[in-house]
Amino acid sequence: MTSTPHHPDLRSQLETLTTEAFRPELAEIDQSPTLDIARVMNGEDAAVAAAVAERLPEIAAAVDAVAARMARGGRLIYAGAGTAGRLGVLDASECPPTFNTAPGQVVGLIAGGAEAMVTSVEGAEDSAELARADLDALGLTAADSVVGVSASGRTPYAVGAVEHARARGALTVGLACNRGSALAAAAEHGVEVVTGPELITGSTRLKAGTAQKLVLNMISTITMIRLGKTYGNLMVDVRASNEKLRARSRRIVALATGAPDDAIERALTATDGEVKHAILTLLADVDGPTAARLLEDSGGHLRAALAAARG
Repeated sequence: MTSTPHHPDLRSQLETLTTEAFRPELAEIDQSPTLDIARVMNGEDAAVAAAVAERLPEIAAAVDAVAARMARGGRLIYAGAGTAGRLGVLDASECPPTFNTAPGQVVGLIAGGAEAMVTSVEGAEDSAELARADLDALGLTAADSVVGVSASGRTPYAVGAVEHARARGALTVGLACNRGSALAAAAEHGVEVVTGPELITGSTRLKAGTAQKLVLNMISTITMIRLGKTYGNLMVDVRASNEKLRARSRRIVALATGAPDDAIERALTATDGEVKHAILTLLADVDGPTAARLLEDSGGHLRAALAAARG
């Protein structure tokens, strides 16, 4: 097991982190009216997007690298502890219904496992060995991409995951909220979104957590755009697993094609409810099997399949 720093050593480490800084001007915030506290929090949150904006070139470079690996069959794997780990699991779990990703194509690892999603698992975040074991259990390969997430940028689980992944030849991204972080330094692509001291000292589920959510949104969403999971800004790979999504599927086909309802129903029936295939049958005037072949030949990119059908 990795040795945990002695309390005095860890305390001195935390005191150097911007995310842990004490703000004396807020020392009596508990005596403020609720509306005033809400206004302060809202003002704090308004600064998060600007902090993310400063790191857009690094985020874009990381996304392009992740998309290139995934286009060759690799997986996107998030690794973090506490809030950071939960945000990674959340982002990963939303990819299958939104983009019809295959099971295991986008994975969220949280220190301590599933139990840690709803309760604290003591000591799990302090173990780099646990991160290595979790990645090995997934059968990590050089085709994969691992994104370590940690507000402090020092969490052993996240840093250990990135170090282990990089040693295995996988692409690595380190997302932190402090400058000069060990996590960003360990990764091929370091992204440090500095959101500053929190309203409640050290409570990085606030601004730091919001920043991490914004960046993870970008990583998964833009990667999926690059992989052809959208047509324009339409979710053409949406998985219609409930009534709401079935209704959304029909609306997406309508927006993409302008076809009348009866034609949309016929197209979706002919393609077993596959939105992307249905759009292609309508726009290129081909049958379901031909649409499937064109999409397979184009790697799932609808625009490329349309060009091939029309060319």
